Amino acid sequence: MTKRDPVDARSDGDVDLYDISTWEPRSRVDRLSAWLYNAGVTVARFIFILVALLIIAAQVLLGGIGATVVDQPVAVWLVALSVVPALALVWYVYRADVTDREPLGLLVGTFVLGVLFAGFAAIINSLLQPALQIVPVIGMVLFFYLVVGPVEETVKWLAIRLLPYRYDSFNAVVDGAVYGAAAGLGFATIENALYITRELGASPTGTESTAMLGAAGLGAVAVAQLGGLEVLGNIIGSGGQITAFRALAGPGHVIYSAFAGYYLGLAKFNPDRAGPIIVKGLLIAAFIHATYNTLVGIVPGLAVYFLGVPAILAFLAFVIVYDGILGYFLYRKLKRYRAAYHEAHADEVDGSTLRPERTEFDA
Repeated sequence: MTKRDPVDARSDGDVDLYDISTWEPRSRVDRLSAWLYNAGVTVARFIFILVALLIIAAQVLLGGIGATVVDQPVAVWLVALSVVPALALVWYVYRADVTDREPLGLLVGTFVLGVLFAGFAAIINSLLQPALQIVPVIGMVLFFYLVVGPVEETVKWLAIRLLPYRYDSFNAVVDGAVYGAAAGLGFATIENALYITRELGASPTGTESTAMLGAAGLGAVAVAQLGGLEVLGNIIGSGGQITAFRALAGPGHVIYSAFAGYYLGLAKFNPDRAGPIIVKGLLIAAFIHATYNTLVGIVPGLAVYFLGVPAILAFLAFVIVYDGILGYFLYRKLKRYRAAYHEAHADEVDGSTLRPERTEFDA
């Protein structure tokens, strides 16, 4: 519960405590102050988004996305195919929301911000990676846990906080998971676009692709640092192969940011404990993200070495199992919320808010 001033707490409501222990815009100065504050926040938000847009535009132009799409239009279809699994997961989270459906405009807006804010993560990762990469192997692990995980989950979290969080339609804790999934889809889409277009323009040996993965700091860099999957860069040398590879990486972003978004929703309705709740959500998302990045370069490599299985098969199996486990935990969290929602609305005879059309998630 929000703390109240001792005067306000003892007041019976008969005394006007304006500018004593309470406040609302009344005078011209009050209204000017409120306007300046709101204008400042709006301008700051606009500048932040504009910078993100410029960064993404630079990546598209300088990173070769635009040129690749012009020369090889099939790249657009490959990118679209690569996000199908992630999109399916977003749809599941959206349908699992037992409360009111979220507006399509806000979902699309969150997706777009997820795309735009990915540029901030790319810059920070690129700037900090060399400092930690000095230490062999351990440096990359630290890079994943101290930079990649926290930075990427924070920028996806910002996409939720700066747009849907401010609207009345964000009216339930579970809504945070829905918008978090949308932000994760946006991030995965631009990331896949960068991977696929650069792969299409890479040399046949896959050297350029492997270097790009390392610069992104998104798990496959551990191939070069930790050993065991050196052949992976060559295996995924064609557009179709890199598309399949990225299709499995996308759902992870959706899952991670859905967790962070859920706790942002929990924070919105527990304002007296909002800070720690938000930090908890980001810690969970960053940790499971960084753990994936670390293990994806170790576990498949061990399977290749000790079991003799093909490298690509070992990689696919690891990603499916890892995302499957985390997806199950997300499912359990959504199911618990749904059960609590039904219990809280058990006395409603018309059932209008129980959303009977979504009973497939009761199992």
